[in-house]
Amino acid sequence: MLKHLLLCALAFVLCASFVAPPVFSQEAAPTPQNPLTVDMRERSVSVLAQVNGKYLVQPTRHGVVFKEGKNGGKAVFAALADPKTFYESLVKLGFKPGDNMTWDNKEKTFVEGDPLDVFVTWKGAKRVYRMDEAIKDSNGKPLAVRFGGNLKNALEMKTGCLMCLDSCPVGITSNATYTYGAIETRKEASLMGNKDVLPPDGTLVVITFRAKK
Repeated sequence: MLKHLLLCALAFVLCASFVAPPVFSQEAAPTPQNPLTVDMRERSVSVLAQVNGKYLVQPTRHGVVFKEGKNGGKAVFAALADPKTFYESLVKLGFKPGDNMTWDNKEKTFVEGDPLDVFVTWKGAKRVYRMDEAIKDSNGKPLAVRFGGNLKNALEMKTGCLMCLDSCPVGITSNATYTYGAIETRKEASLMGNKDVLPPDGTLVVITFRAKK
């Protein structure tokens, strides 16, 4: 009887050690054939992307961009999912876009919209990382990712931007810590992928957006 209980306990421990990270379940994990998944229970959207090693050593204002968009090669992460599907998935989960950014106000306005927590992980990762850990800010400021919206501009511009690193009138989500132009034009900050955290160039990663807690 004691032996049976010990075996059951061991089995429980082994099973528990393979439980998926809390930000997305194995059932909700995206694949190359299905690069974007929605977890209604967790209120999260997960996107499959590839690390662009170029931006582990030089700065960019582009965080996550659809690989087939005009800016697909300019981001830390090249996503396999497109902006329209990403936008519609966030709306499906009940998130409200800010839609406050315009071409005229972009350099003086901070993006609004529902706040989001963003995480990244990959096969063989030690754990799930906050995007704040995966992207370094020279000023040490945390990302303040908001659901900016901007679907009309995104479809017109075809840049592919899912997450910009400063407030943006095109990106579906963007970083309210900075206004547009702070990174590339005014040089107020330098943001890039953290080479001490992220895996090598070309590695597939899962990026998960969920309601900020």
